[in-house]
Amino acid sequence: MKFRIGYRTLKTALGTAVSIMIAQYLGFGNFVSAGILTILCIQVTKKRSLQASWHRFLACIIAMLFSSVFFEGIMYHPIVIGLLLLFFIPTVVMAGAKEGVVSSSVIIMHIYSAGKVTGDLLLNELGIITIGIGVALVMNLYMPSVDYKLEEYQREIEAKFKKIFSEISLYLRTNESNWDGRELTETAELIEKAKALAFQDIENHFLRDENLYYQYFKIREKQFEIIERVLPALPSIPHQVQQGTMVADFVDHLSKGINPGNTALFYLEKLLRMKAEFENMELPKTREEFETRAALLHFVNEMEQFLLLKRSFKGLKNNESEHENEAAGAN
Repeated sequence: MKFRIGYRTLKTALGTAVSIMIAQYLGFGNFVSAGILTILCIQVTKKRSLQASWHRFLACIIAMLFSSVFFEGIMYHPIVIGLLLLFFIPTVVMAGAKEGVVSSSVIIMHIYSAGKVTGDLLLNELGIITIGIGVALVMNLYMPSVDYKLEEYQREIEAKFKKIFSEISLYLRTNESNWDGRELTETAELIEKAKALAFQDIENHFLRDENLYYQYFKIREKQFEIIERVLPALPSIPHQVQQGTMVADFVDHLSKGINPGNTALFYLEKLLRMKAEFENMELPKTREEFETRAALLHFVNEMEQFLLLKRSFKGLKNNESEHENEAAGAN
């Protein structure tokens, strides 16, 4: 495995050192605990970091209250720590801050070690909490852009779609194929990774609930489900008919037009015209021809659903001009 230091590791290392130095410089006792809180609060995304910080801050405040009541109200004894945790942990969980149980337990141990609850002790603990969490939030303000990676996923998925449609077109023309189908597995994996990264990008923007890339990959996922649904039916189209060649031409054209643009109207109109031509053709003369044409019509209807999924999507920016997108009929 290649050794690599990621940006989150760098932020964690730097943030931990900074928080400890600040707490030590300001004269706080147990200053190293500020670094522990920083480590725990630096997360993969801004939203997760903010959520983790709030949970740990809330849990620490509850820990300070419980420690004051239990230790001063009963005694400073290990058994009292166990008794405190019996009530403290369910309370924190009920407050929706279960992520803060471990970090707040450190505060409990600090107060237990001090042997007496004083205003200075509570202010010291509050200062450590504030510095540790505050530094983590500042460090997580920077998140590198993932747009280049999302664009890469988009291009790779579209290339897989093109390959799959090319293979479908070839089979419809010749009823023969040496395709091993590996693009299907690769496409499924790419879509899952792309969706996860797009969702991570959403969580790095506080005022964004969804973005175009996430919508785009969700649409591609649904389109891929249609592809997976129609592929097993292709072997049931063994008889070559005129309609098969027409559908193959359409699929071939479709494969060349896959891009991140904003309308599938061009191909929908082409598909509807082809369906109208089917209706005006002679009726099948044999059972085999009837079954073949029925299977082809089912395939065409699925392709219509494939295009309808993309029709309402406003499109992603790419290197093509708007005029070229409209002419190509992005799908």
